Amino acid sequence: MSVAGLRRVALGAADVSVIRRDDGAVFLRSPHVLGPYPRNLTERLERWAREAPERAFAAQRDPAGGWRTLTYAEAHARVRRIGEALLARGLSTERPVAVLSENSLEHLLLALAAMHVGVPCAPVSPAYSLLSKDYAKLRYVFGLATPGLVFAQDEARFAKAIGAAVPKGTEVIFGERFASLESLAPSARVDEAHARTGPDTIAKFLFTSGSTGEPKAVINTQRMLCSNQQMLAQALPYLTEVAPVLVDWLPWHHTAGGNHNIGIVLYHGGTLYIDEGKPVPGLIEKTVRNLREVGPTIYFNVPRGYEALLPHLRTDEVLRKTFFGRLGLMQYAAAVLPQPVWEAYEALAAETCGERILWITGYGATETAPFAMSTNRGAARAGTVGLPVDGLEMKLAPVNDKLEARFRGPGITPGYWRQPELTRAAFDEEGYYRTGDAMSFLDPEDPAGGLEFDGRLAEDFKLTTGTWVSVGPLRARLGAAGAPYVQDSVITGHDRDEVCALVFPSAQASREMTRDALRVHLQRALDRLAADSTGSSNRIARALLLEEPPSIDAGEVTDKGSINQRAVLRTRADLVEILYAEPRAPEVIVAAA
Repeated sequence: MSVAGLRRVALGAADVSVIRRDDGAVFLRSPHVLGPYPRNLTERLERWAREAPERAFAAQRDPAGGWRTLTYAEAHARVRRIGEALLARGLSTERPVAVLSENSLEHLLLALAAMHVGVPCAPVSPAYSLLSKDYAKLRYVFGLATPGLVFAQDEARFAKAIGAAVPKGTEVIFGERFASLESLAPSARVDEAHARTGPDTIAKFLFTSGSTGEPKAVINTQRMLCSNQQMLAQALPYLTEVAPVLVDWLPWHHTAGGNHNIGIVLYHGGTLYIDEGKPVPGLIEKTVRNLREVGPTIYFNVPRGYEALLPHLRTDEVLRKTFFGRLGLMQYAAAVLPQPVWEAYEALAAETCGERILWITGYGATETAPFAMSTNRGAARAGTVGLPVDGLEMKLAPVNDKLEARFRGPGITPGYWRQPELTRAAFDEEGYYRTGDAMSFLDPEDPAGGLEFDGRLAEDFKLTTGTWVSVGPLRARLGAAGAPYVQDSVITGHDRDEVCALVFPSAQASREMTRDALRVHLQRALDRLAADSTGSSNRIARALLLEEPPSIDAGEVTDKGSINQRAVLRTRADLVEILYAEPRAPEVIVAAA
């Protein structure tokens, strides 16, 4: 690996105060006070419209391939006009704005306009409209949120879903008619509504699926969004020194793209280039084109995105120079970044510009706005999540033989919209939000060294021997051993004698390997894991390659692409039985003894 030095960027403190209680609970918090933050997020839009009116706020490709750019002054003026239209329609918390389509300048303007006048915006996963066959989740979302206005960019793509799921009488606006929302000049009531929009005003409803697969409407208040951006500013002062430039595809119906990344740009007067690419064949090329033209100052992606971009960086010198030219930080989230990918980026950066770029990551959830933990001093390796950020209190609560991460502070949701039972269950008796995720110290003797993810509590189970199986780390080990041809896996073994796995092959495997070659690859991965295992709880004895991809309608996969372990075990119970059947079925792969 390269020994080149790190590119210097300003980083916040990463120290921690730790209190251990007799009941086994551990409390962690930053000793640094969270600074002041705005009453509402669009105060920053007003600020930059005054201070940098001609600076580009956001840009998106136009049909001719150029960039359609929105300045801060233009954005502020258009947000106020759209805000007038929303107030004229009587929209409110009970009748919010719902957006069904992907990231776009119109989506951005509508969301900001709604928040500007105190109307919640409810961005809905496009998968519920475009991938679902029964639209059940979309209907459920509409029943929960009861929007008064629905927006979709492209009528041809979304008309069928809207016809099937949107209640009659609900106004629908498509991109072709977006200008109708800007036909009214803003009146004094826009400013009055904005003045009433404060920390407790609901800014958004973000939908996340639980273990049952039914969406939950996570309330996101202005306090959550604004305090979270101040937490980011203190963890990464680099953001305040260099106006951030993002080239970003992460979807806005997720907290990472819609809260974290848009918020970073707006809070610090930066520029967002909307990337219409994705880390899949046929779309990654769009990302490559954008990154050849625009060099980001900070880059966010999921591990699969970094993997998809890597071969292009290796072979395209122009892309490398633009990408690394002014890049200060790279952040990954949503899953563990494979260590070889981590090291490959460090080597390419050193080769291109003589410096390595700092990798950072952290931990967060839709319910935490999302920024809750950060490795803002850098992580020694992939898989770590750092320490709680300024302004949040963290509690590690003993659950079985693990420690569950729980949080309390201004960035935490007050609960789920119109779902009081779920809200009550989400908080413990001391008011900490229960994440359902386990954490462990990298070094129990040195808490300042940070924590690492230790799996989802709801996924863990016991074998018939009474031995606990920690599913999250085991899935990560199998994914690393089977990379790049294993997309994900589901671990089985509840009340069984041994651990087995149902394996989803990756799209790359389908392109590059025959089924027989893939079986050989998986056999070798299982054998390596078995050789390194220390007992029945971390030894995968058998595996079965799945032919059908996970189904969003069956709740097997979220629109983020993450696997719902419970749902797969339920819907594919017959395949689980095949895994354990004797005599062994020929399609089952058995690890070497």
